[in-house]
Amino acid sequence: MALLAPHTCKSGSVRVMLLVFCLPLQDYYKNKSIEHILILSGDQLYRMDYMELVQKHVDDNADITLSCAPVGESRASEYGLVKFDSSGRVVQFSEKPKGDDLEAMKVDTSFLNFAIDDPAKYPYIASMGVYVFKRDVLLNLLKSRYAELHDFGSEILPRALHDHNVQAYVFTDYWEDIGTIRSFFDANMALCEQPPKFEFYDPKTPFFTSPRYLPPTKSDKCRIKEAIISHGCFLRECKIEHSIIGVRSRLNSGSELKNAMMMGADSYETEDEISRLMSEGKVPIGVGENTKISNCIIDMNARIGRDVVISNKEGVQEADRPEEGYYIRSGIVVIQKNATIKDGTVV
Repeated sequence: MALLAPHTCKSGSVRVMLLVFCLPLQDYYKNKSIEHILILSGDQLYRMDYMELVQKHVDDNADITLSCAPVGESRASEYGLVKFDSSGRVVQFSEKPKGDDLEAMKVDTSFLNFAIDDPAKYPYIASMGVYVFKRDVLLNLLKSRYAELHDFGSEILPRALHDHNVQAYVFTDYWEDIGTIRSFFDANMALCEQPPKFEFYDPKTPFFTSPRYLPPTKSDKCRIKEAIISHGCFLRECKIEHSIIGVRSRLNSGSELKNAMMMGADSYETEDEISRLMSEGKVPIGVGENTKISNCIIDMNARIGRDVVISNKEGVQEADRPEEGYYIRSGIVVIQKNATIKDGTVV
């Protein structure tokens, strides 16, 4: 089996990966080791044993297997929705339907009683954007039959249903699509809840990240509640509530973060560098004294000055202020990477 990941739901990205891994070896691998290709999406949060998915694909003798999850009414129109028969074969696929088309994709999810509470709250089955293909089927679809098409959900999969055995694999554990600013922010904030709906710290199936060999975080007279603090931070007389603090972050005296995600920094500034910057009227990396931040994503290496207030008090939903170092998306203030927010700024 070969693994292609991540993808953007566009077949073009998968075609590029196939050129790298499969097509030059097509003759050699025709009846050799690569029989199935697993394609993963790069903007989701979940924990899955992919071998169970692949085994079902093999057991069903499927040409294509779609991993699917039950979803509720409020978000159903954001996804590609599927219907499948009693054998698990997908018989209908509709990409982000609206109105009557959405209503037509409702299904009876009572068969999920064993796995989730009150399945009636989740009357739709959404494609997760996680696929297993027979290798030859994928090559034929992308190289020959649908060579001019570019999107799996809206173009390729609906056509493939008619003459391929497309099966559904229903996934009922935690799954969150984080492809929008709002969903990305909400999923990260949910990690701060106690207990969280999704837990990274599972000794049986741990998550790993790149080792950075940073020292432990140093905190001095701080108040921290329901927060995740990464390595190598300097926290001084600050208040952090329901927030995530990324590596090498620096929060100075009197600063407050609530419902915020701070990505951190790529490098440190020395005390001498910080003193020099401040003497020149510039802003060091991190959050300055007496700054209050809420409902905000702070990208890497941001420089936020003293006495700044970032709260979107006016409730603006969408705004572009790149010259001022920030955007607003779905009511969430997003501080740009490497941005500088001057002392006394109010957002």
